[in-house]
Amino acid sequence: MAIPKIFSDTFVFAWDFLLTLTNIVTPSIKAGHVVPEGHAGAGGKWPEYVPPGEDDSRSACPMLNALANHGILPHDGKNISFKAMNETVRSTYNFAPSFCYFVPNYIAGILKKDYSKDTFDLAEISLHNGIEHDASLTRQDTFHQPDQGKPHVPFVEELLQSASGKDSKNKNSTEDVLLTSEDLARYSAKRRTEAKVHNPDFSLSAFHKAFGSSNSATLLRIFGGRVSDLRPFLIEERIPEGWEPSVHESTRKGCTKAD
Repeated sequence: MAIPKIFSDTFVFAWDFLLTLTNIVTPSIKAGHVVPEGHAGAGGKWPEYVPPGEDDSRSACPMLNALANHGILPHDGKNISFKAMNETVRSTYNFAPSFCYFVPNYIAGILKKDYSKDTFDLAEISLHNGIEHDASLTRQDTFHQPDQGKPHVPFVEELLQSASGKDSKNKNSTEDVLLTSEDLARYSAKRRTEAKVHNPDFSLSAFHKAFGSSNSATLLRIFGGRVSDLRPFLIEERIPEGWEPSVHESTRKGCTKAD
């Protein structure tokens, strides 16, 4: 089983490298057109936000929860195919197709499921030390809160209040406060230090440190670090009306709607 995984990982990294080179020479997508026509959110028009009900399944990932809250993925968060996750995350957030292929495949692996045939509920991907990990920026550790489907609002507010950047186009606007990489690094270090002290079962592997850093980078790359957008996204797990991804590179070529 290890050899196929090595080949798969090598393929994904090579694919990602080629996409990086392609984006250097490919024109960026125009503002207002990042989400493809025919997909939810095109032109900044997002489906109605409906908070999760008591029986709905949610995960440790705000991005996936937001998709379910808007009905872009099934609102109950159940019986989602890995392929649908791939395609929906790609069209909504303009992640690279290599990333959108790798992560669902990785999740399928840790859940011991078949990427091509099986489905999952959002709560399943909160499996501890799968992609979920201790010292999250938005969740209490599993030791303190087994239900990872809801954000811990005090953590989110502390993170957003630490924002020290300003939009260079509008430095005087209170609506344009930005999280910076330095802000995220400081708060991540604080969370890891506190979690080590208060969680007797604390663990954080090198992989999960890297995955946590990737999540932090997403707040900057996909949301531009903009606090006014991140607050509803991280607390309500709601996509703001009129929002589109900050990434305008043409990584979505060939994007099609999930069947």
